[in-house]
Amino acid sequence: MSGEPKKMFDLSGKIALVTGASRGIGEAIARTLAAHGAHVIVSSRKAEDCETVAAAIRAAGGKAEVRACHIGDMDQVHGLMRDIAQAHGRLDILVNNAAANPYFGPILNTDVGAFNKTVDVNIRGYFFMSIEGAKLMKDGGAIVNVASIGGIVPGHGMGIYSVTKAAVISMTKAFAQELGAQNIRVNALCPGLTATRFAGALVKNDQIRGEAEKRIPLHRVAQPDEMAGAVLYLVSPAASYTTGTALVADGGMLIG
Repeated sequence: MSGEPKKMFDLSGKIALVTGASRGIGEAIARTLAAHGAHVIVSSRKAEDCETVAAAIRAAGGKAEVRACHIGDMDQVHGLMRDIAQAHGRLDILVNNAAANPYFGPILNTDVGAFNKTVDVNIRGYFFMSIEGAKLMKDGGAIVNVASIGGIVPGHGMGIYSVTKAAVISMTKAFAQELGAQNIRVNALCPGLTATRFAGALVKNDQIRGEAEKRIPLHRVAQPDEMAGAVLYLVSPAASYTTGTALVADGGMLIG
């Protein structure tokens, strides 16, 4: 790739599926991949929420379509992949971004319902989305699992969520090890504190946010767009020799 620097981030002709893409980090990723030439399948539980994102991509000259899917529901996962196979015959890029975090509080108060929902989406969902997505990557491809720095150092009050994100990092390595021979690269992104509705319990709490910003060398929380560039790298030709890694984008929080 050294002789073709302009093509290092070119995704022209690629079919990309981004889950949890109706807002936040997922939306930013979808918009960025489309801006670099990918045909983006914008997915989340509700199609109407995704259509706004897809319409904005098309208005900007990009290519996008909407496919609703709740990744915690195996029937919907299989249905989504069947639809993609019928419509496109393949998948080149999969970004597992949809996640669940229904409980914030002391780990001893975690109930079974919150536990099951978090595990069903963040572990089982990512696992089987990766399996079914990889089956459609007939000429190689790239999978990115959006994990969290909580998967490296557990977040206070985020016990089961942190556990599932640690599993996502391990899952990423397991898939990378086995799929390398098929030219499928699998990496994880570990965002730090990011200003999204998903992280609202943290970002909107002045005390929690203030304490966090003191520990972040950049002294601020991230914006969703700041995660999209990392994903672009991981799915692009620029990262052709990068697999099995967990890329941290946290403003230096883990070293702070």
